[in-house]
Amino acid sequence: MRTLWQHCHAATMTDGRYAIIEDAAIVTSAGLIEWIGPRVDVPPVAADRVVDLGGAWVTPGLIDCHTHAVFGGNRSGEFEQRLQGVSYAEIAAQGGGIASTVRATRAASEDELLASARQRVQALMRDGVTTIEIKSGYGLDLDNERKMLRVARRLGEELPVTVRSTCLAAHALPPEYAGRADDYIDHICEQMLPALASEGLVDAVDAFCEHLAFSPAQVERLFIKARDLGLPVKLHAEQLSSLHGSSLAARYQALSADHLEFMTEEDAIAMAAAGTVAVLLPGAFYFLRETQLPPMDALRRHGVKIALASDLNPGTSPGLSLRLMLNMGCTCFRMTPEEALAGVTVHAATALGLGDSHGSLEVGKVADFIAWQIERPADLSYWLGGDLPKRVVRLGHEISN
Repeated sequence: MRTLWQHCHAATMTDGRYAIIEDAAIVTSAGLIEWIGPRVDVPPVAADRVVDLGGAWVTPGLIDCHTHAVFGGNRSGEFEQRLQGVSYAEIAAQGGGIASTVRATRAASEDELLASARQRVQALMRDGVTTIEIKSGYGLDLDNERKMLRVARRLGEELPVTVRSTCLAAHALPPEYAGRADDYIDHICEQMLPALASEGLVDAVDAFCEHLAFSPAQVERLFIKARDLGLPVKLHAEQLSSLHGSSLAARYQALSADHLEFMTEEDAIAMAAAGTVAVLLPGAFYFLRETQLPPMDALRRHGVKIALASDLNPGTSPGLSLRLMLNMGCTCFRMTPEEALAGVTVHAATALGLGDSHGSLEVGKVADFIAWQIERPADLSYWLGGDLPKRVVRLGHEISN
């Protein structure tokens, strides 16, 4: 079906800019954008349907390019403990922290994980998210990592949202490998990753490069294996200290390096040369009350593409609103609203390896877009929470909000 969408203004987000078309029209067919431009220039096509968007502002569908949306349990009790003065070390000694999420995730059935994750993903969808990345990393053994990644695939099949699944088995050291991090990396490389990749469950491979997780040398072994399997890589890097994980990621042409509070200018230069996207996660920065800002000037100076994401997870960023992250990106990291919107559209698409098909309103790309009843695109970063009136179009078909 060919549809003509008109009476709107479009922020196309081409080249990371608003790239506004006033009084725009969009022609969609077979799930793709067939034409976009000023309404007065609409070609004489035979549209099966004409939709009046009532003067809305149209943007690409939002993309949340870093989430841990599948997990068992709940850590709000730990949040309360921390605010009562209990240290993270004390909570960990009591069996809390990521270990508690691993236990709860392992104990949950696939259907139980699907039911809880569905609610979280639907909350993000109500914000205008049409594409989402979901990481594993709370199973930490083959059966439970497989279970998490199967849930991610099922979410993409059962909900009107595009899901990219990332294997984050190198997230933390499981209890059965205590004191044997090298052995665990061997296990991931030799058994877990080949099995999961052969089952078609993995779109990318991620790791946590940090003193309390895995060293650059250990991460590099994982990256080599991912390359051998034909899988792109991503990396949690420079969140708590500078290990130059982002430069390592760039050497392996990583799709993205994420967090980056402690990255250096040399890291930014390496990422720019490799085309690796910087994914900033203001939810974790806020929730942990961090003070070390990502080096925004260096990222801008060297032309590194900057994305934003929710980092939805139970421990450090229980964020259910990507639009809230737009505001946090502006207020915490001093991004402009234009940069923030690019960060959840065109640059987020590149961070998922989807830059050729998603993230901007261009001919040939998927017809995922949002028609917002707002006064200007900056409103998306301005309003704190709430459900802004909108119409969501995915693959050329309007879906319920």
